[in-house]
Amino acid sequence: MDMSEHIMCVSNSYEKKYFLNKEFEKLPKNVKDELKIMCVLFTEEAGGILEMDYDDEGTLYLKTYCSEEDILYDDISAGLGVRRLQKEKKEFFSEIELYIKTIVLKLGDIS
Repeated sequence: MDMSEHIMCVSNSYEKKYFLNKEFEKLPKNVKDELKIMCVLFTEEAGGILEMDYDDEGTLYLKTYCSEEDILYDDISAGLGVRRLQKEKKEFFSEIELYIKTIVLKLGDIS
């Protein structure tokens, strides 16, 4: 099965910008704020770009990458930062996945 990825949100340290997909505008304000703070702090610390994507089954993915010119970006530190976020925010990410499956993708039975 071919899985496509959809962008949920992106934080870009180069342009100092944050983007939240319009499909997530109905999230509670505190959840949107937590996403923004988490993503922006990550890119301020690690540099580069942090992207939160989800697939057609509602699974959430965190990706980090940099521009070709960025010689200060450290792939290893960024990868460790992603794993730290996944561990610290495990419950939060599970709730986001549930929202994606039920509200965004309307998958129905999610058991």
